[in-house]
Amino acid sequence: MKKTSQFPCVNGKISIAPSILSADLFRLGEEVVQVQQAGADWLHIDIMDGHFVPNLSFGPAVVRSLNGKTNLPLDVHLMVEKPSLFAEAFAKAGADLLTVHIEANDPLEQVLSNIHSLGVKTGISIKPDTNPDVLIPYLGRIDLILVMSVYPGFGGQAFLPGAPDQIRKVRQLITNSGRKIWLEVDGGINAQTAKLAVQAGADALVAGNAIFSSADPAGALNQIRQASPEI
Repeated sequence: MKKTSQFPCVNGKISIAPSILSADLFRLGEEVVQVQQAGADWLHIDIMDGHFVPNLSFGPAVVRSLNGKTNLPLDVHLMVEKPSLFAEAFAKAGADLLTVHIEANDPLEQVLSNIHSLGVKTGISIKPDTNPDVLIPYLGRIDLILVMSVYPGFGGQAFLPGAPDQIRKVRQLITNSGRKIWLEVDGGINAQTAKLAVQAGADALVAGNAIFSSADPAGALNQIRQASPEI
């Protein structure tokens, strides 16, 4: 199935990426179709290794099962201690973008080069208490920055009050770089917090619990999209 958009988007609109971490896995295919039909732009897939974060989540087989079955680009977020051990498997499974944490225990330059060599877009994520200035050496070679607006590892958390300031700082770094780097925000996104994230400079919003825990996931996605005139 041909995918409908690429990383980063070039049409200037805000992208919404439902996170399947909050989906009903018994009905995963059905729920992915629902959000795709509702106008989702990307599909966000959180990978947890039980080390970088306490929980375990999905493996390459889940990405492989989605690749070709949905026209949504697969936005794979590696919340893992050693992304060098995971990147190739997820790229071959069909990831369109691989985002790694700057706090991971791996040589970041080498990891980014490896991802790039696999023909996959690259992203870096930072935790809420990480100084955005650590991103500066990498701005020339990445496609996306993912700002965590909660502490990673658990779905359903509340959007942190300090997140808009963190987003604004990252947006300024991107502006100063002169490059088109997509700014994605993940954590506690709903119809109320979406507007805060977009006003602070977000280009893409990851929403899990607000969409998939709703009785009407498609309606919840549309509420997030309509939460701000910019969306």
